[in-house]
Amino acid sequence: MKLAETLAAHPSRSRGRRFAEPDSAPRGPRDAFQRDRDRIVHSVAFRRLRHKTQVFIAPDGDHFRVRLTHSIEVAQIGRTIARVLGLNEDLTEALCLAHDLGHPPFGHGGEDALQRTMADAGGFDHNAHTLRLVTCLESVYPDFDGLNLTWETLEGLAKHNGPVASAPWALEEANAGFDLDLASWPSLEAQVAAIADDIAYDNHDIDDGLRSGILTMAELLDVPIVERHWAAIASRHPGLAPERRQRALVRDMIGTMVGDVLDETRRRVAEAGVTTIDEVRAAGFQLVGFSPAFSAEERELKRFLYDRLYNSAALTPIRIEAQRIVTDLAIAYRDGGVQLPPGWRRGEGETARLRGIADFIAGMTDRFAIARHEELVGPVNLPDRF
Repeated sequence: MKLAETLAAHPSRSRGRRFAEPDSAPRGPRDAFQRDRDRIVHSVAFRRLRHKTQVFIAPDGDHFRVRLTHSIEVAQIGRTIARVLGLNEDLTEALCLAHDLGHPPFGHGGEDALQRTMADAGGFDHNAHTLRLVTCLESVYPDFDGLNLTWETLEGLAKHNGPVASAPWALEEANAGFDLDLASWPSLEAQVAAIADDIAYDNHDIDDGLRSGILTMAELLDVPIVERHWAAIASRHPGLAPERRQRALVRDMIGTMVGDVLDETRRRVAEAGVTTIDEVRAAGFQLVGFSPAFSAEERELKRFLYDRLYNSAALTPIRIEAQRIVTDLAIAYRDGGVQLPPGWRRGEGETARLRGIADFIAGMTDRFAIARHEELVGPVNLPDRF
């Protein structure tokens, strides 16, 4: 069952773009949200995601996810949910594809290092940096900086995880140029993008963890949601080889999670009595999500992944070395007399200089950061495993 049409974003009712664009430019048959998606896909920042860490350092292992493949998988899940609910698929896809554009090299470890080294310039936040990229740093159009995305896409990127009570400086700057109503809840399309991200990394990180050997099926079966699906697959396919059974596990769990989100979202929307997008934004709570019982199981799965994968003895030293690389680069550019390439400084004063350094480092891929560190600072000590 689809939701009411009035709950879906529609390009004809968009609040528009910050900068007017002449109608004389060729547009083809695409509407505003389709053009947003295409601008994201054609951006330099999107292409760089192919060499940025998801869980494992991007240069290592041809079969592991990177930020690019993760974003594509999020978009596939998000678009499926949006289609079934009758929401705008193109806006949902644009948000899914762009949600991780602001990640620096080496994932959350790199972000933590940039946050510390740039604390005196306002710090660093990858979600806020996504807004900075699409409103300021991408520079491919003749009449404006950024991608000039619609209000709805920018709003979804700014607050897909909910209202923003305290905005990082980069988000404050983007919001000052185009008020994104940060105190309200976002569209249902943005909420779908957020839950699709959770579904994707919950399951695909299991797949990569098993592939790496850090996780084993024996320990995964201690997680009830995994054990239940594993047993169901054995019942349907007796004697199935373990590797194929693992692939089936990931597929089935994604399907179960998507189904639960669809049922729970319909229930919440009906219970809240919302019938318009404005009522969605004023609802006061998240309308797209897991049911209470399933949410508890999903949180248990997340705890397992943090304990056994993300913070494992195998990955912790890699994360520490990756943070050293980012920290050393920041110090080299800040204090070591190394100059940024032309065009990376925006504004006058020391804060603008430091933020330009953060912009440059955040844009690096894993392998470029490694190469730059070896050139400016010295060797790195990342294992060739994974």
